[in-house]
Amino acid sequence: MKLTNLRALAAAIEEGSMRAAARRIGVSQPALTKMIRELERELATSLLLRSTTGVLATAQGMVLYERARAADRELAHAVDQIQQLDGRMTGTLKIGAVPLAVMLLVPEALRTFGQEFPDIQLSIFEELYIAQLTRLRKGEVDIALGPLPEHLPPGEFIVEKLMPIDMVIVVRKGHPLARAKRLAELGDSPWVYTGASSDAGYAKKLFESHGLKPPPAGALVNSTLGLLSVIASGNIVGLLPRQIAMHAFAMQHLQVVTVEEGPLKLTLSALARAEMGLKPSVRHFLAHLHRAAHAFTARL
Repeated sequence: MKLTNLRALAAAIEEGSMRAAARRIGVSQPALTKMIRELERELATSLLLRSTTGVLATAQGMVLYERARAADRELAHAVDQIQQLDGRMTGTLKIGAVPLAVMLLVPEALRTFGQEFPDIQLSIFEELYIAQLTRLRKGEVDIALGPLPEHLPPGEFIVEKLMPIDMVIVVRKGHPLARAKRLAELGDSPWVYTGASSDAGYAKKLFESHGLKPPPAGALVNSTLGLLSVIASGNIVGLLPRQIAMHAFAMQHLQVVTVEEGPLKLTLSALARAEMGLKPSVRHFLAHLHRAAHAFTARL
């Protein structure tokens, strides 16, 4: 199975058009069609549904597409790692980070890392909830920055603890529940969840840590702006890192609810797949994150 053919299939699925896919990878449309036909003959199945409006992947095509994309990412990681082990600090480094890390640590780490390794391209992807570590496991990011998940499989990840986080309860300004004194008083109100579903997330973790039934999910969000907007404009309760909740912008619209159980205490950490620990750029960026975290906590 040729890598060029797999890339042709990926381009066709992503573009939804044979013509656009051919243009993207720099071949003629007949040549692209031939590459995909070779894959279909090799596997004795149809990989694309063709129509006058474009192409769609079949179920079999999507299976191959997902595996092809993963293989392509792994090969790119290998090229970067080999070059870096040979002393050529080039390539890409992709970071998935929760908003608190983006706000407090990433700018300083990017600044100092960029000064030391200007030829490495850095990409940042914001994630509100990293506990599933989906991007990291798929190889879509090299490092995940967020609260340390529970029950990590031993040996799967390198874990670097950076700093403590207090997740505080917030509501819109003027919300009647702003006067609540105990967590149980908030249990019947809708909460905003930041996990993939209401079966996960920090709200669920907070309530269960105090032996309480998790509150109902009023909304599921996957962006910081969405989270702030949902809480500030309605009657939904949520959790935010204290540093974000106390930011001047947030304080214009939100109010911290101080309950006797206290905040949800987490640890902001950096995680990398164990096999990626050999990639020099990963090791160096982890060191720069530690320096940024030390500099931030020293100012507190």
